[in-house]
Amino acid sequence: MFASFRKKRLRRKLGPSIVIVSGLPRSGTSMMMNMLKSGGLAIVTDEQRGADDDNPKGYFELEQVKDLDKGGDAAWLADCRGKAVKVISYLLSRLPEEHYYQVIFMIRDLGEVLASQGKMIEHRGDGDTDAGDAEMIERFERHLRRVRIELRDRPNVDVLYLSYREVLNAPDEHAQSVARFLDSSPDVAAMATAVDKDLYRNRSA
Repeated sequence: MFASFRKKRLRRKLGPSIVIVSGLPRSGTSMMMNMLKSGGLAIVTDEQRGADDDNPKGYFELEQVKDLDKGGDAAWLADCRGKAVKVISYLLSRLPEEHYYQVIFMIRDLGEVLASQGKMIEHRGDGDTDAGDAEMIERFERHLRRVRIELRDRPNVDVLYLSYREVLNAPDEHAQSVARFLDSSPDVAAMATAVDKDLYRNRSA
């Protein structure tokens, strides 16, 4: 109860929250950004990375996010209040304390994540990773456990964990969950309609 009260006080102090869409690369973050955009929430993207065969609806990325890992100026985040921005899970710990964050964290079967990442590497001709699948999955698992603990312990963060597969299978239900989680009132029907099951191309049995 005390933790909940502390969060409420902190939210009032820090002002409108920033919606962060996060997860491992290829875990459904672009799909969620598209859902939020379709639902009427303002998203922050520079569109430098355009749509391609791996993400036909776009990536919805912002190049400045990558600078979080370099200790650079993050003053631009103030302009993201009341909006959504995509931040991969590896950079969440770099988000400064002076903002309140509502994190929508996408979870996907790690075998599917690896398969999807492998397809992207193949399309780009970047070559293979040195690590095997089992080692990569172990790394992902360690990283995700650490991220959960970090997010749990940050008083300026609320988190909604969503399964990529479950959102695809029940978009209406999970669009409702997102709407309840956010401070804004997105168009739930439009969010659900933005989910394209045909793009679920790397799936486990």
